[in-house]
Amino acid sequence: MTDEKRGRVKVATSQKRVRVYLGGQLVADTSRPVLVWESPHYPTYYLPVADLHAKLEPNGTSAKSPSRGTATGYDVVVDGTTASGAAVRYHDSPFTELNELVRLDWNAMDEWFEEDEPVYVHPRDPYTRVDILASSRHIRVEIDGTTVADSHSPRILFETGLPARYYLPLTDVRQDLLKPSTTHTSCPYKGTADYWTVHIDGKEYPDIVWGYRTPLPESQKVAGLACFYNEKVDIYLDGELQDRPKTPFS
Repeated sequence: MTDEKRGRVKVATSQKRVRVYLGGQLVADTSRPVLVWESPHYPTYYLPVADLHAKLEPNGTSAKSPSRGTATGYDVVVDGTTASGAAVRYHDSPFTELNELVRLDWNAMDEWFEEDEPVYVHPRDPYTRVDILASSRHIRVEIDGTTVADSHSPRILFETGLPARYYLPLTDVRQDLLKPSTTHTSCPYKGTADYWTVHIDGKEYPDIVWGYRTPLPESQKVAGLACFYNEKVDIYLDGELQDRPKTPFS
C-alpha cells in the first residue's frame, strides 16, 4: 500500500478486492480500490470506472471541492434499479489519480464487501489498529457520585486516535440502574452496538453505556461486555480519577 498527502487530502491504494451490490445486482468489482480521506477520521472508497458493472447516468448536478476540484453527479442504474445521486466523478481533479475513478455513496448501496467479508459504515482505515487486552486493573465508574460499575477484570480496547475504552463484565455493572435503549450503532471494526440508559434517582443518562453482544471476529474479546463513555462519566483507574478526554463523543 502506498500513500501521499497533498494539501488537505490523503490518498492510498489498496490490494483488497472490493465488491458493491444494489438491489441484489453487482455494481462494482475491483481489486484496485483507492482510499481517499475526504474527512480526517476515516477514508472513502474511490473505484475505477472500468470496474463498474452498473451504468452512470448524469443527473445535472455538480459540487465544488477546494482540494479535489469540481465533482459531476450521477445516478447509478443496474438492472432496473436506480440510486439517484449515488455517484460522483472528478473528471479534471488536480489529483489526477481520481480522474478515472468514481465515488459511490456508501449508504445508497445495499452491500459492500472487502474480499468475501461484509464491511459496514465505511472502509476500514489501514492506519487504524484495534488492540483488546485482558487486564486486572481496578476500574470503578461513577455518575454524579454514584458508583455504577466496579471491576477488577476489564478488557481494555485501544483504538488508534481514540481514548482507551474499558469493557467490563455485566455482572460488575449495576444492573438495577440500566434500561435498554432503542439506539444501535455500527462500527467497521467491532460490529453493531446496543445501548443502555442509566437511571439514578429519577434522572436519566441516555445511551451512556454500550456493548457488542455479537461483535465481528477481530473484536470477539469484548463480546457481552459493557463500556461507558470516558467523556461523560468519572472513571477511576486503580483508584486514580482519570481526566475526561475531549473527542467527537464528548
